[in-house]
Amino acid sequence: MTQLAHPAHSLLAELDGFHVEFNSADSRADIVLDRPPFNIVSMHQREQLRLTFEALDANDAVRVIVVRAKGEHFSSGGDIKGFIEASPEHVAKLAWNVASPARCSKPVIAANRGYCFGVGFELSLACDFRIATETTLYALPEQKLGQIPGSGGSARLQKMVGIGRTKDIVMRSRRITGSQAYEWGIATEFVADAELESATDSLVRELLAFSPLAQRTAKKLLNDTEDAPLSVAIELEGLNYSRLRSSDDFREGVEAFHQKRRAAFKGS
Repeated sequence: MTQLAHPAHSLLAELDGFHVEFNSADSRADIVLDRPPFNIVSMHQREQLRLTFEALDANDAVRVIVVRAKGEHFSSGGDIKGFIEASPEHVAKLAWNVASPARCSKPVIAANRGYCFGVGFELSLACDFRIATETTLYALPEQKLGQIPGSGGSARLQKMVGIGRTKDIVMRSRRITGSQAYEWGIATEFVADAELESATDSLVRELLAFSPLAQRTAKKLLNDTEDAPLSVAIELEGLNYSRLRSSDDFREGVEAFHQKRRAAFKGS
C-alpha cells in the first residue's frame, strides 16, 4: 500500500512567531504571539495557526483557548513583503486560515492590548470573545497599501457594527480605541491594561464552569444561524435544545440545581 504523506505532518515541527502553552490541570491552552516588538504575522505562521487550532480542537483535555501576545502589542499586522511574494493560490487561503478560531468548536478568547491591526484584528474578530484595554487600538489599515482586508476583517466587522461604521473603519483606515470598540460591541470586555491577564483568567474560569457540550452546541448554533431567517434559526435552536435534553450534562445540571450544589459537567 502506498505510504500517504501530508505537509501538515511536518508543518508544526517548528512554530514561526508563536508558541503554545498548555497545562492539562486547568483545561486551557494559550496561543501566544511571540515575535517582538510588534508580533508581525508571517504567511507561514497563518497556516501554522490554523493547524494549531485544529490540533487543540481535537484535544479533549483542552476546554478553552486563549490567543494573546508577548509584549506591548497584540500584533501590528501581517508581513507586507510576504503578500508580494505569495502566489494568488496561497493568498486565497488566508481567510480560511484566519477563520480557524470561528471554526473551532471550543470557546476562544482574544486578549488584546496595544496595536491590533490588520490580520491581528481579523484573527481577533474570528474569536468568540475580545477583551480590550485602554492601550488597545484596532485598525484595518490596508487602504494605505492600496488594498482591502483579505482575511474576513470587513465582512466580520460589518456583521458586528453595520455598514456605516465598517466603511468608516475600512475606507479611512481609522484606528478605534479599546473603549470605543467596547461601546460599539466589537470588544466584549474593556478593562485597565494591568487587569488584562486577570480578566482573561476570570473569563476562562467562568467558561469552564459550564457544560462543554452545551458550550460547543451554543457556539455552532450561533455561527450557523447568523445569516439564517428567524424561522430557520428558531427551528435549529429547538432541535439543538431537544438534543441536549437527553445529555448527561443536562441531567447533571438539573440535579445540581435542585440539590443546590455546583454542577460537575463532563461534556456528554
